[in-house]
Amino acid sequence: MLNFIRRRYLDLLGSIYIYNERRGYLSIDRVLEAVRGRAPDDHELIAAIEKHRADERKHYVMFRRWFELRGVMPLKVDRTCGHIDRFVEIMFRRTIDELDTQAIIADDRLFERLCRVISLTEQRGHKQVHVLLNHPIVQRDKTLMKIFQIIERDEPSHWAPYDGWLKANGKRDPKWWERAIDGFIHGELLLLKLPVLFLNPWVGRYERWPDADDPVVEAPVRPTALAA
Repeated sequence: MLNFIRRRYLDLLGSIYIYNERRGYLSIDRVLEAVRGRAPDDHELIAAIEKHRADERKHYVMFRRWFELRGVMPLKVDRTCGHIDRFVEIMFRRTIDELDTQAIIADDRLFERLCRVISLTEQRGHKQVHVLLNHPIVQRDKTLMKIFQIIERDEPSHWAPYDGWLKANGKRDPKWWERAIDGFIHGELLLLKLPVLFLNPWVGRYERWPDADDPVVEAPVRPTALAA
């Protein structure tokens, strides 16, 4: 029973990260489009966001390799488990895929709001990684620990460009209610969605990798990078 609980927990944890990391790098493509349209000469900002995109992709590939080493496919979790999905839906009243990139390019207020949403999401992810690195189930998996240690190192550079843009342009910091929304989304996942998924025996697994149809396929992480 304990082994089943541990396997199920790790399956869900890895599957949620697989979804969120892929959602992250695909969403950043939209952000890059907006930034290049608004500030094509701000090479420093563009480079920082490109690094963020590359890191999200790297993290996805590491989790994919972790599943491959275990010989199983991720569980089919969807945008209901996506932190950035829920945040965007609440703040913009539409899904990420429905966001109007041209409107964000043209409207300072919309771009400012998007920067705060991304910054808070990345900071939330960093806090959660600290929790997971001290989780007894996670600590028993050496490969997973390596992945989270890498994410812990990468994360601070992810919210920096968005906070930097806000400060450089005299924009405000997130207000209490924006932080409250971030906390609500995180609590909703931990206290409601994760238990429901854990107890649902009908959650299926992917038959092919989620990134199979991505427009660009980078070289995979070498197996030795995640070897125990």
